[in-house]
Amino acid sequence: MAHPHNHDHEHDHDHHGHHPSYSTDSGNAFLISVVLNSVFVVVEFVFGFIANSTALMADAGHNLSDVVGLLLAWGAVAIARKPASRRFTYGLRSASILAALTNAMMLLIACGAIALAAIQRFSEPPAVAGLTVMIVAAIGIVINGLSALLLVRGSKGDLNRRSAYLHMVADAVISLGVVITGALILYTGWNWLDPVVSLAIVVVIVFGTWGLLRESTQLALNAVPHGVDAAAVEIYLRQLDGVTDIHDLHIWGMSTTENALTVHLVIPAGYPGDAFIDQVVRHLEEAFAVHHTTLQTEQGTTDHACALIGRTTHAVPHTH
Repeated sequence: MAHPHNHDHEHDHDHHGHHPSYSTDSGNAFLISVVLNSVFVVVEFVFGFIANSTALMADAGHNLSDVVGLLLAWGAVAIARKPASRRFTYGLRSASILAALTNAMMLLIACGAIALAAIQRFSEPPAVAGLTVMIVAAIGIVINGLSALLLVRGSKGDLNRRSAYLHMVADAVISLGVVITGALILYTGWNWLDPVVSLAIVVVIVFGTWGLLRESTQLALNAVPHGVDAAAVEIYLRQLDGVTDIHDLHIWGMSTTENALTVHLVIPAGYPGDAFIDQVVRHLEEAFAVHHTTLQTEQGTTDHACALIGRTTHAVPHTH
């Protein structure tokens, strides 16, 4: 028999804490990186075709996907700034999660195309202009390295920006590998090294992208974000003065830089006051990187558990 829900609930929505944001410098970094890499993609494709190098064209294809990825990441930054509306009550912050997920998927698709082209060339490796490959790839090291330096600021706490930064770092390393390949072909005449290095590039990209794909997918599915210790959050909430139990604890990423939390606090003595709520909200932000908190207090006289199938991983059954 269901118990009537007659007692009051108290809610607190923290909209005033410091939320991660993107500065004008961030937009400039994306703009410069997009321009530099777009120009380099054209140069690489042209000279890869002239030099008959699949490694060079493979790297160009990868760089093209990075240009699109940079545009997605940059666009997500702009969209995330949109204010909340009646329909999108959290704004469009989650666009950054979709951009990171799309970035990862695009890279894996590009890997398949690169690998197919390389395998097809194993049967009859064509002559490759090693010197041309070396020069163009060396330019790539400079451009990708500069782009990585521009994007490194703020990449640690933002999956969307980190995806762009890691791509640039990976590209610089890959371009170095292409330079070495060009040198080996130039001095040995081993043209089969070109498709071999192409496959090696694929392995490097897949290895570097897999973590991005996994983390962005988890965020898209409202998993607890990396860097937020859900167990420690639960311990903190349970140890609050007057709290005898908690349940329906949910933690998820609103974007690649902001996290949200909702929880029911069982406080038999009744609502503890605004100062208590403000203190909890402030500590959750400072200690656990939770930027938007909703707390619901109840006295535990009825069952307030949310009607979710199987509850949630971090939900704790309510006890009387």
